[in-house]
Amino acid sequence: MDQILIAYYADNAKKLHRVVDRILLKFGGLSNKDMDDFYSLANEVFVDAMGRYDGAQSFDGFLYACLSNKIKSEITRRNREKRKADRMAVSLDMPIGKEGDCTLADMIADDFNTEQKVFAELDSMGYKLECYLSLLSKWQKKVLWLLAECYKAAEIQEILHMTPKEYTDTLETIRAYEKVKILL
Repeated sequence: MDQILIAYYADNAKKLHRVVDRILLKFGGLSNKDMDDFYSLANEVFVDAMGRYDGAQSFDGFLYACLSNKIKSEITRRNREKRKADRMAVSLDMPIGKEGDCTLADMIADDFNTEQKVFAELDSMGYKLECYLSLLSKWQKKVLWLLAECYKAAEIQEILHMTPKEYTDTLETIRAYEKVKILL
């Protein structure tokens, strides 16, 4: 037994660490802290294996089996803990109360006002749109209104008695960057 102890713990437990490393190769995503945890666990398993070893098989095989079982059990336990933490996560949109007409987000004090933000952006866009339209002639506004009503180019030309060239020029003027940049 002393020979076994010396063999595994010589050179700062190098042989024991190699056995643990060989087992852990099957598992990924382990940090250095995890490795240290498993080396500490291996020390406990080694002491237990020394006490239970009956000589019916090689100690190396017996220790490997004991370490493998214990490490697998520990990884399983850790994974269960992670899953349990995931189950405990709660959404801010989760309904609360007897009728479920309220959410957790509704209960959190906050000075952010969604409606105020949306309407401020709409007011800003409305102002930009007014500025843009003030740059257009009556003719250009008529073309734009017909486009907004989903009329096709040929229909607009017919309604406003425009030539294709006049229509194209009008569109270019409506889409001119110096006018459109107001909307950005």
